[in-house]
Amino acid sequence: MRPALGTITLREPRTLRDALRMLRDEGPLTPLAGCTDVFVQINFGTLRATEFLDLSRLAPLRRICEEDGRLVIGALATYTDLIRSRLVRRRLPMLVAAAREVGGPQIQHRGTIGGNVVNGSPAGDALPVLSAADATLVLASAAAERRVPFTAFYTGYRASVLRPDELLVAIEVAPVEGRQWFRKVGTRAAQAISKVVMAAVRDGTPRIALGSVAPTVVRLPRTEAALAGGAAIAAAQGVLAEEIRPIDDLRSTAAYRLRVATNLLARFWADTAA
Repeated sequence: MRPALGTITLREPRTLRDALRMLRDEGPLTPLAGCTDVFVQINFGTLRATEFLDLSRLAPLRRICEEDGRLVIGALATYTDLIRSRLVRRRLPMLVAAAREVGGPQIQHRGTIGGNVVNGSPAGDALPVLSAADATLVLASAAAERRVPFTAFYTGYRASVLRPDELLVAIEVAPVEGRQWFRKVGTRAAQAISKVVMAAVRDGTPRIALGSVAPTVVRLPRTEAALAGGAAIAAAQGVLAEEIRPIDDLRSTAAYRLRVATNLLARFWADTAA
């Protein structure tokens, strides 16, 4: 059941320090910013939390910049911020491509990259991009800050190493060498949850990540190794077919997802050929 509106408590920190202190001293609290995921969960009764932490005033967490050669994206950067950022367009164009296919303009104006990561849906459009880019997540608590490789963040379906007293504050991406590629397959190009989504980078050792084919976004190390070793694309497709185990659900069938994933691999390899 949805909680009655009167039972919801909202805390509104003015600084990141205040927010981290509230998480430590007044938790458990559910952070929110754009609310594009939280409100859906509340409406469907799948989120039981009634104590929320509003991060929307923490403007520094929307910053997008370069630091020591790394692209740094604040967790509160919206999809619109990503699309408009010249820095992101230059450094990580596949993230811009993903942001353009997240819902419609209203969702792009409200939804945040940090919310997409923490929500942890395996169909999250931005997640394969961060996986293929070998991004690092910056997690902060009142006591300390730590960095976790994106590929080590998720522990299961919508589960991660993020602790209740921590916030995701930024995403860091080292320079990405090679040609970047992104494709989403869904009922529509946007405003639809992906059936299969792939992001990839072609360099000496290709980096390939898939969403909507497992409980979490996945990298394909065996497929990457096959392509790096000179395998024909048909052989690499066979490796990919053994490396993922998609499921049947309301949006698609396992057989369809498997076929689309292998087709996307071939398209990636053809589109990025020298």
